[in-house]
Amino acid sequence: MCSPEIIYEDNHIIAVNKQTSDLVQGDITGDTSLQQILKSWLKQKYNKPGNVYLGVIHRLDRPVSGVVLFAKTSKALTRMNNLFKTGDVKKTYWAIVGSKPENDSGQLVHHLKKNHIQNKSYVYEKAVEGSKKAILSYNLLYEFQNYYLLEINLETGRHHQIRCQLAKIGCPVLGDLKYGFPRSIESGGIGLHSRKIAFTHPVSLEPVVIFADPSGHRLWDIVNMKLKTGSLKV
Repeated sequence: MCSPEIIYEDNHIIAVNKQTSDLVQGDITGDTSLQQILKSWLKQKYNKPGNVYLGVIHRLDRPVSGVVLFAKTSKALTRMNNLFKTGDVKKTYWAIVGSKPENDSGQLVHHLKKNHIQNKSYVYEKAVEGSKKAILSYNLLYEFQNYYLLEINLETGRHHQIRCQLAKIGCPVLGDLKYGFPRSIESGGIGLHSRKIAFTHPVSLEPVVIFADPSGHRLWDIVNMKLKTGSLKV
């Protein structure tokens, strides 16, 4: 794993642009996590003795890239956890899909039920036992030759929500074999990126907006080029 790409840091919070291969927090694989890498990086940067405190505020699925927040203090972790619980953290994602949605923009409302054994969520039109309501809105940003870039704003934060809701409308995410995309991509990741997180800072109470540029696929390279030239309006 390479050195983390730091995109925001202050005394309480640090944000990283996660790559698709990165594991946010240790799991049964035993692979080195982004949390471990970042703790070592902070220890070296600030020449800290002993253990470095670093709390995981939220997670991204391993094949997903983009903004991930960590807390450098317990105060920040507790307050940021509360902001996530109350829905006061606004998360914007970009997804590359292989089929164009029926409408260029809209809202998706479904009920999701997680299968823990399969680590997969199933989508229902109506509530079923054990399901949770899932809401997102999307907007078509750009059309490639055979693919489409969607901007997605989450109103709820359910397990694999974007992946399974887009698959439900016939637009599985690029490379997402679990939810019906026909083939994988070389990086082993999928075309889903946490583009922006916005919140009120838990200590200073100032507004914070953090952006992360995507990478790891030729289509993301096209997106970045259009961002730099101003030809992609976001």
